[in-house]
Amino acid sequence: MEKVLTTVLSRLVKRGALTIVTARGNECTFGDGSGEEVRVRFLDPGAERATVLNPELRVGELYMDGRLVVERGSIYDFLALVVRDAEAGERSLPARLLGKLRYLTRSAISRNNRWRARRNVAHHYDLDHRLYELFLDPDQQYSCAYFERPDCTLDEAQLAKKRLIAAKLALDPDSRVLDIGSGWGGLALYLKQIGGARQVQGITLSSEQLQVARERAAAAGLSDSVHFALQDYRETEGSFDRIVSVGMFEHVGPRFYPTYFNKCRQLLKPDGVMVLHTIGHMDGPWYPNPWLDKYIFPGGQLPALSEIVPAIERAGLLVTDVECLRMHYAETLLNWRRRFMARRDEALALYDERFCRMWEYYLACCEAAFRYQNVAVFQIQCARSADAVPLTRAYIAERYEDLRLREVEAKIAPPRAAGEPVPLRKQRL
Repeated sequence: MEKVLTTVLSRLVKRGALTIVTARGNECTFGDGSGEEVRVRFLDPGAERATVLNPELRVGELYMDGRLVVERGSIYDFLALVVRDAEAGERSLPARLLGKLRYLTRSAISRNNRWRARRNVAHHYDLDHRLYELFLDPDQQYSCAYFERPDCTLDEAQLAKKRLIAAKLALDPDSRVLDIGSGWGGLALYLKQIGGARQVQGITLSSEQLQVARERAAAAGLSDSVHFALQDYRETEGSFDRIVSVGMFEHVGPRFYPTYFNKCRQLLKPDGVMVLHTIGHMDGPWYPNPWLDKYIFPGGQLPALSEIVPAIERAGLLVTDVECLRMHYAETLLNWRRRFMARRDEALALYDERFCRMWEYYLACCEAAFRYQNVAVFQIQCARSADAVPLTRAYIAERYEDLRLREVEAKIAPPRAAGEPVPLRKQRL
């Protein structure tokens, strides 16, 4: 199996300098020798076999279990070398066959009915919220930031993301907004405090996030106008001028796309506007990453535009604007990974060594996917009426650049100072 492993790597790694130390102690080099060397050791023959037969699942598990050790560089450096020049046909035959099988069975993976949806959300989002405070911005935005300048800090880019979404929603003082998948409440509070909405209703399936969001609304004196509920989107009733959903659609699953958009049309007023912010594939439908599905986001699937738009059309909604944010999530994940690694000891006090390796691998493999595997973020604006928004996109830029908006942003302090230490308690996953 050592020979098969080295043959596959020689096809994948065309640039850079990768050294593999096999279980037998043999050293093999790959790439053109440019850049800093990345050195990886396999501790047993079984680890080499697992990498050849099922790399998308087993490489992450081997790293978590300490059977694949990065001796020089980082796990991100290794993944980047392996995937940045790779073509699907260059993988091993077992890996290619397994990929085709996964694609054919992808619809069975995401049977996200109400019970499964709540269980899947709890798996990831009901972790101790202090873990997320180690690497997120002060407002706890756990989605793609918007780097409006090359020198943007993460905090600035997350603020810019909220401003861009508010501009695309075209809020007015009478707007009643529904936030589907409201997280820790930061966007809902922004849309009320800074965007000027009259009322915001946030829904989530995470009890941990719900508690934090409600506490934040109370602390800001906004409990009467910013409400949060533990609720599935399928259970939501009412009539809203605006609907926004950020980082939630990835958990819906293709089987439920019609259900999702039919519900959104039902909830949206005839002259209303909706903005969907979701990760997706730029090169067509594909299957979920099996390691991420098992350990990080069970039931999650990334859509392609070719899947989203037909579901929108069939629901009776109109696509009024589409923007593709390329590389913005790669930069977001780079910031998150650096922050997490800088405070890894504090994460270790919360959980254990295997969890910390898992979390590092999660941030690293996602960053590599956004940089090299045609994964991006789509912002899709929808409406029930073709004249629900102005005729040109100029209004988005005007609202985004509004100096009065930025003045209000500057006056509202974040809930905690960036980098402030978080009290920890030991837990295991």
